[in-house]
Amino acid sequence: MLNHTMIGSNDIERSKRFYDAVLATLGAGEPIRNTAGSGHQRLFYRHDGSTFGVSEPINDEPATAANGSTVGFKCTSPEQVRAFHDVAVAHGGTSVEEAPGVRATNAGPVHLAYMRDPDGNKLCAIYRG
Repeated sequence: MLNHTMIGSNDIERSKRFYDAVLATLGAGEPIRNTAGSGHQRLFYRHDGSTFGVSEPINDEPATAANGSTVGFKCTSPEQVRAFHDVAVAHGGTSVEEAPGVRATNAGPVHLAYMRDPDGNKLCAIYRG
C-alpha cells in the first residue's frame, strides 16, 4: 500500500549515524543522498521493496515529531526486534513504553519494541511470528 515514509530531521548527519546503525539491523545499506531543489539534504534508505526517507524540512521550519504517529519496521525474529531497539538506544534513541517483548493483541502475540529517534520520531520494531 505504501511507497515510502519520510520523517524530518534537525540534524541530518546525526540522523544518518543513527539510521545507518539501526537500519543495518534489518539489512539496509547506505542511504542514497539527495539534495532537494531547495538545497535541503535528504537520505533514502531502500530495502526489501520499501523506502524510508529522512529530510531536512524544505520549509525551513524545525522538524517536529508527529503526536500519535509511529513508523513501524518489520523484523524477522524476536532477536531482531531486540537488536533494533538496543542499537537505537546505543545510538542516541530513547526507549519508550514497555520494555521490548511479547504483547498480547487481538491478532495474537507479537514481539514489539518502541523507541524515539534523536529528533523524537516514534519508531516500532515488530515481529509477528
